Amino acid sequence: YIKGANKLKNLTINSSETERSQIGEGVELVNGIIGYGSRIFYGCKAVRFVMGSNSALKYGARLIHSVLGDNSTVSCCEMLNNLIFPAHEQHHNTSFLVAALVRGQSNMAAGATIGSNHNSRAADGEVDAGRGFWPGLSTSVKHSSRFASYCLLSKGIYRYELNIKFPFALVADDPARDRLEIMPAYWWMYNMYALLRNESKLISRDKRITKVQNIEFSFFAPDIMEEAFEALDLIEELVGKAWYKAEGAAEAMAEGSDERLVKEKGRAVLLGKKEEVDALEVLGFNMENSKRKVVIQKPRRAYKAYRHMLRFYALRVLIDYFAERPDSSFEDAEEVLAGERIREWENLGGQLVPRNKVETLVSDVKRGAINNWEEMHNEYARLWAEYPLDKAQHAWACLCDLLGADRLQEEQLSKEVARFIDTTRFIEEQVYLTRRKDYISEFKKATFRGEEEMRAVLGTPESNVFVRKAHNDMERWRARADALLGRLKGEDWTLD
Repeated sequence: YIKGANKLKNLTINSSETERSQIGEGVELVNGIIGYGSRIFYGCKAVRFVMGSNSALKYGARLIHSVLGDNSTVSCCEMLNNLIFPAHEQHHNTSFLVAALVRGQSNMAAGATIGSNHNSRAADGEVDAGRGFWPGLSTSVKHSSRFASYCLLSKGIYRYELNIKFPFALVADDPARDRLEIMPAYWWMYNMYALLRNESKLISRDKRITKVQNIEFSFFAPDIMEEAFEALDLIEELVGKAWYKAEGAAEAMAEGSDERLVKEKGRAVLLGKKEEVDALEVLGFNMENSKRKVVIQKPRRAYKAYRHMLRFYALRVLIDYFAERPDSSFEDAEEVLAGERIREWENLGGQLVPRNKVETLVSDVKRGAINNWEEMHNEYARLWAEYPLDKAQHAWACLCDLLGADRLQEEQLSKEVARFIDTTRFIEEQVYLTRRKDYISEFKKATFRGEEEMRAVLGTPESNVFVRKAHNDMERWRARADALLGRLKGEDWTLD
């Protein structure tokens, strides 16, 4: 569908009877590729660009020298020199001012400017953000900066380059005390509703019929879980350093000190009394390009949260694995899944692949074993077919490492499945409590005549669509976990 466009030049517009692309009024498009089922309307401009399938440009958006992944929507803003992976949302006069790599499932809040210029006489740098990147209202970020997955930036002007290594973190500038504050694992601790809803809505918004790009929508996936493992190590190190500093043993932080001893002390403190950790000022290092403090908030609770979500991830994947193999015993699974944990994963536009397999793929291209795009796409499809087993092997190894065991025992797996059931109840409760905040806040109620009118307009937290969905999802996971427990105990249970 093309109507009222100003200029269309040198374009490939993919469209079909079932996935119709649409180009509307005042649009100017030059040198680009447009995916199936995409929409471009109302004065947009795009030059030297690629748009994935089921994506939209609206209301004067500009897409220049950039790739926009599948299932994305961009309106009222500018994107220049960007590589954006699938499921990206960007609206309300936001801008990328320098080259950016954003690994998708992201959201740019109103007024955000990423990669602010003029911090050097050198050429502009880059911004590199993991999945789930979410800069808050009117946020300004310097280049070059890097962010772990699901990093939430509180509203503010960030005057220095950032290197945030904690996934699911809340980052806030505190100008009054002139310091940066980071709360690792914030989403899991305080925003479970938004975290789980994010995964659900990404799946529901995937309207593609022609699915060329394979996409992992879940944050319970190897790439982000490896970031969680790195965060555990980092918290141990920072708490260990804070303890030694509090004890006056400054030499423990000197270059060349035994990092292993520092981490061991940090681990012991984190697993000890809450009061001992609370008494420490835990500081981050090499996370902001400044000399001011970077304060790590709630490190003990974050440490437990990362371990909690890692356990949930591992059991979720393994329950799926056993459900799809009703005749597989524990011994059968161990023979297939046991091995070293793969720590390095590549995100290929939404598709997760172990790095060693990516390196093999690149080598095959170099030596001529893969000679054209069709063969390359076939290799991507093969790797995607192998991904469920890769993930199951990773989950098995994660569980071993969390338990500190070289080999997973059947009794240990049974115990972890039982803990998984408890975690589903925790998640269900946290989803409800997170949503309930909006119904008990006096400020939320202020625009209504009373409780009755508010409930007539908003309903109740119990009737919220996603709260009900979370309850049903957790019920299904509990049923599947119960079935696996029955199998492990030798009972005649069926996984469904």
